[in-house]
Amino acid sequence: MWQRFKRAMRSMFGWMISSVEDPERILEQNIRDLNDQVPKMNESIAMVKANVTLLEKENQKYKTDSTELTSKIKAALQASREDIASDYATRLQALRGALLRNEQQLSAARQGFDKAMQVKQAFMREKDRKTQEAMQALRDARRAKWQSKVADAMESFQVAGIDATHDGMLHKIEEQTAVNEARMDMAMSNVDTQGIKIEEEAEKIRANELLKQFKQEMGLEAPASGEAGSDKTIGKKIGVQ
Repeated sequence: MWQRFKRAMRSMFGWMISSVEDPERILEQNIRDLNDQVPKMNESIAMVKANVTLLEKENQKYKTDSTELTSKIKAALQASREDIASDYATRLQALRGALLRNEQQLSAARQGFDKAMQVKQAFMREKDRKTQEAMQALRDARRAKWQSKVADAMESFQVAGIDATHDGMLHKIEEQTAVNEARMDMAMSNVDTQGIKIEEEAEKIRANELLKQFKQEMGLEAPASGEAGSDKTIGKKIGVQ
C-alpha cells in the first residue's frame, strides 16, 4: 500500500514538473550555468598556480641560504673555528631538510596544477560540445515553431474555404475555355475553307501573270517561245488582211 502511494505521489509531482518545464529555457539556463563555471574554475586554477609560485620562491631561497651557509662553514673551518662551523652545519642540516620538504611540496603542486589544466581543457571541450548541441536544439525548436505557425495559417486558409473557392474558379474558367474552343471549332467547320484556299491560290496566279506581263513590256523578261510564235502569227494575219 505504501509503495503504491509513493508511486502515485511521484507520478503526480512528475506530471507537475513536466507541465511547467520549458525545454528551450532549460537549455538556455544550462548554457549560462556552463559559462558561469568558467570564472570559478579559473579562480581555482589561479590559486593552485599561486601556490606553485610561492613554493618556487621558497625553494630558491632555501638554495640561496644553503649556498651561503656552506660558504660560512668553509670559512669557519679555515679560521679554525670549529664551534662556529658546527653551528652553521646544524643550521645547514635543518635547511636541507626544509629544502627537501619544499621540493616534495613543489613537485606535488606542479602536478596538481598540470592536472587542473587538464581538467579545465576537458571541461572546456565538453562545454563547447554541449553549448553547440543546445544552440542547435534551440534553432531546431524555433524552426519548428515557425513551421507550426505556417501549418496553422494553411489550416486556417482551408477552414475559411479559400481552397474550395480557388478550385471552383479554376473549374469555371476551364469550362468557359472549353465552350469557347468548341464554338470556334463549330464556326470554322461551317466556313468553306477549301473554297477560300482555292480563291487565294487563284489570286496568287493572277498576280504572278500580271507581274510577268509588266516585266515583258519593260524588257526585264523575254517572252516564252510559244508566246513569241503566237505573236508573229497574229502579226502576219493582220498584214494579209
